[in-house]
Amino acid sequence: MPFYHRAGIIPQKRHTQFRKSDGSLYAEELISTLGFSSIYSIVYHCHPPTLVKDIGKPINVEPDYVIRKHLQNRCYLTFANKKSDDYLKSRVILMGNNDLTIGTSHTSHGTKDYYFKNSDADELIFVHEGNGKLQTIYGEIEFEYGDYLVIPRGTIYKIDFETKNNRLLIIESFSPIIPPKRYCNEYGQFLEHSPFCERDIKLPSNLITNDEKGDFKVFIKKQNTIYPYTYSTHPFDAVGWDGFVYPYAFSIHNYEPITGRIHMPPPIHQNFEGHNFVICSFVPRLYDYHPMAIPAPYNHSNVDSDEILYYVDGDFMSRNHVEKGMITLHPKGIPHGPHPGAAERSIGAKETGELAVMIDPFYPLSITKQALEIENPDYWKSWIE
Repeated sequence: MPFYHRAGIIPQKRHTQFRKSDGSLYAEELISTLGFSSIYSIVYHCHPPTLVKDIGKPINVEPDYVIRKHLQNRCYLTFANKKSDDYLKSRVILMGNNDLTIGTSHTSHGTKDYYFKNSDADELIFVHEGNGKLQTIYGEIEFEYGDYLVIPRGTIYKIDFETKNNRLLIIESFSPIIPPKRYCNEYGQFLEHSPFCERDIKLPSNLITNDEKGDFKVFIKKQNTIYPYTYSTHPFDAVGWDGFVYPYAFSIHNYEPITGRIHMPPPIHQNFEGHNFVICSFVPRLYDYHPMAIPAPYNHSNVDSDEILYYVDGDFMSRNHVEKGMITLHPKGIPHGPHPGAAERSIGAKETGELAVMIDPFYPLSITKQALEIENPDYWKSWIE
């Protein structure tokens, strides 16, 4: 995040004595990024965060990539995925490369009696259906339909749902997920022309200090393996913290669209970025207002990136058939564009109610076996009238 935040009680100076009422020291923990060269936070625990009682048998969660080279427009119907009663078991990776993975979750429950930590990747979770609460050592974040949850790597969390039918789009990024640099000034503050600002960010709140001992199971993901750890103290035992590393939420409904007299290129929709990819939010907006404008997008040759669209809600003016939860993959190397009739149909339209998430990786994506099980195999033919 581009701004400093703090919660609870912390000492006046870093790395100095900070004692409990019984005279013992609180345990200080530095959560750093890029070694010690980028943003960080400092957390003060009731107990050292190193008290491991047991390590269980590792669980392999390697993505089952079955197509690594391809040149075909593809479509996946993610609402066909079966629902699981467990959050981790519900997570299905559909595609990925060395920079990110893209997957979904259809679950009736959250993390139940365990906690989860992704040690390799920042997680961006888009809430398509459902609402609930994300709990971390930094505090709680209540979430609902349309929220992006940004969870920095190394963050232990629990996710609890108030609803029984919860659908998520989950992106794992092996680099930090940050706002577009062009929307921030040299101090990290959002600029006036940014389509969102600091007021739109949901910060962690209601810091609860759980000074408890017992058996606390934390599933830790590293190198496509989940390690079941059991700690002897509660993972959320902080009395205070400060810094720039913490989870937060942003609602797609708070993205203010940029419009113009003629069709604007996709970068105006950018919401986040990571190393070698960008993430965009398509939201309801007024169409182009030049008297001769064609609101539908022009044909586009994917020269530098694959293009993935996750359809959330509303009609998408460039497609002839859209379903909620549909993912389209338009790979680099061939052009794609509006479906037959879409350009003519868009002329004179005043606005759109579409809602979608777009991910553009700069290197090709491999496709998993699970993706093929929900694929519409004839999608590539859909441009033929």
